[in-house]
Amino acid sequence: MLYITRGLVETLLRFAREKEPDSTTVPLAVTSAKKIDEAGIPGETPVFTHFYMPTEGDTLNAVFGVDLKTPAGQTPGMFVSHPRGDLRVSKRDDLREVVFVAVPPWDEQSLKAFGRDGTVQEYQTLDVAPPEESLENETDSSVDPSEPDTTAGG
Repeated sequence: MLYITRGLVETLLRFAREKEPDSTTVPLAVTSAKKIDEAGIPGETPVFTHFYMPTEGDTLNAVFGVDLKTPAGQTPGMFVSHPRGDLRVSKRDDLREVVFVAVPPWDEQSLKAFGRDGTVQEYQTLDVAPPEESLENETDSSVDPSEPDTTAGG
């Protein structure tokens, strides 16, 4: 059984609706269920919670076929929209371990999950929020920014 948050499903379907008549491909990341309050599933179970924003006109990706902005190994899933209505994995899709495919009318009933080999995978949409994330402060917390820099050259 696969798990995905309702917020992520709604966001992905909105992306697909806004991109129509073109298709869209969005890398998906997971969070361990133990980090999600009220998930109600075993702690080590991966839950699809986040995505990496698709970029238009990415020259490096177009030339080399490699997404250099998405961390390797961090996106076991992919969302793909098929505006023409083929609710299955195609040879043109960017495959991952799990591929969520959506078709018009872009609602949850028109979304399916597939394994890399194209077999339908069961999934459950969870009404939970992913854990809040923040960027680590890149400066040394022991340094007071109001004090002058007394290091060499500073």
